[in-house]
Amino acid sequence: MQTKILVVDDEDAIRELLQVQLMRHGYAVLTAEDGEEALAKADGADLILLDVMLPKMDGFEVCRRLKGSEDTSAIPIIMLTARAEEIDKVLGLELGADDYIAKPFSQRELAARIKAVLRRSAPRDEHTKEKDQMTLHVGPLTMDFRAYTVTANGKPLSLTPKEYELLKLFLTHIGRAYSRDELLEQVWGYEYYGDTRTVDVHIRHLRMKLGVCPEVADAIETVRGVGYRFAWSET
Repeated sequence: MQTKILVVDDEDAIRELLQVQLMRHGYAVLTAEDGEEALAKADGADLILLDVMLPKMDGFEVCRRLKGSEDTSAIPIIMLTARAEEIDKVLGLELGADDYIAKPFSQRELAARIKAVLRRSAPRDEHTKEKDQMTLHVGPLTMDFRAYTVTANGKPLSLTPKEYELLKLFLTHIGRAYSRDELLEQVWGYEYYGDTRTVDVHIRHLRMKLGVCPEVADAIETVRGVGYRFAWSET
């Protein structure tokens, strides 16, 4: 089955160009020219290329609504923008976007980003499933690798795929310090073109969601000049 990508941009020329490029890579392509149309078509997509500047509803609001809906929250989103301001990038990531790319961008870069995002969000292969048929308990947390779930004191935590993978890495390597670059490689993949601020944003979100278990949230320590580690002790 072909991977379906929804291209959301109000410029006809850009939509058509991206459609041709993506089809050459073997993707099926849906298109939308405004925010409302994007919301209407999103449920049928495996990934969304979402422009920020859109009529009727901007890309940030579209992203917020998609990530806030149970039906579409798992669909990866790559934000597209002609504005390179840092605040735009941070806002997109805060709203749950999986990646962010500034126009103009090369076909090669876009293809690599799409490939990396799809790989991170794809179902695990059978070998990984067999290896992960176990449950890990750390304090009040229970992580079920087979079900891809995390509970705190028996109550489920709603984590994004990257938050889950960050937590899994920490819980399975207690005490090890990871640099931000290492976390990008481990969780986002070697082909990720982003910067280390992406890690900081997701760590902040993860700590907030773990706030129901303050002792666990506090165990994610910032290692000055390095990155982060999970400093947990059962005692």
